[in-house]
Amino acid sequence: MIRGVAVVVPARDEQDTIAACLDAIRVALPGEVRSAVCVVLDRCTDDTERIARRSAPWARLLVNRADLPLGTLRDLGARAALAALGVPARRSWLLSTDADSVVRPGWVRDHLAQAARGVCGYAGATEITDWAGHTERTRLRYLAVAGDPSREHVYGANLGVRADAYLAVGGFAALATGEDQDLWDRLRLAGHILVTGVAAPVLTSSRRHGRATGGVADLLAGLIS
Repeated sequence: MIRGVAVVVPARDEQDTIAACLDAIRVALPGEVRSAVCVVLDRCTDDTERIARRSAPWARLLVNRADLPLGTLRDLGARAALAALGVPARRSWLLSTDADSVVRPGWVRDHLAQAARGVCGYAGATEITDWAGHTERTRLRYLAVAGDPSREHVYGANLGVRADAYLAVGGFAALATGEDQDLWDRLRLAGHILVTGVAAPVLTSSRRHGRATGGVADLLAGLIS
């Protein structure tokens, strides 16, 4: 049984979204399990750090000034959150989301329900919060792609892994992009039970230029006609 939940959130110049992101995480954390949240502030030049400290004094903040790959940043935050959690890895669930995203109140519980079934990794869905600036054609194309059961959607904005499985395969790799899919592929290669689905959707930004390549922003950009 999972007894602890660790959450990692990389953030770079997200002053407009970080407060809502962290507020939503706080609401989603169940009281019956221990929890730890780590925000990795990556070379921020705006008020992201100040807002994060003010809005989430309960979260651990890591400040990075070096030019590091996103995968390295996620891994640093993941390991810091797990260390702060202080629960054995086999009893811990590691969650990843993004600073421009808002989780639903049942997000953590939905992931824990998957873990209770013996799943070692769950990749949930993402939903766009605001389609302003996009055409109806783009919206419909996105919904068709996102709802296609033949496609595997793995995004760091909504990814959960049992901590012992995460550590066993080496965690997020030092990749500038695709660190989420790479982790997923190594978990599968190691024989861990993995599930993707539409449960526990995370609301995310509809911007066309993301902080990292290969994410939802790039998917949207590729669908624009």
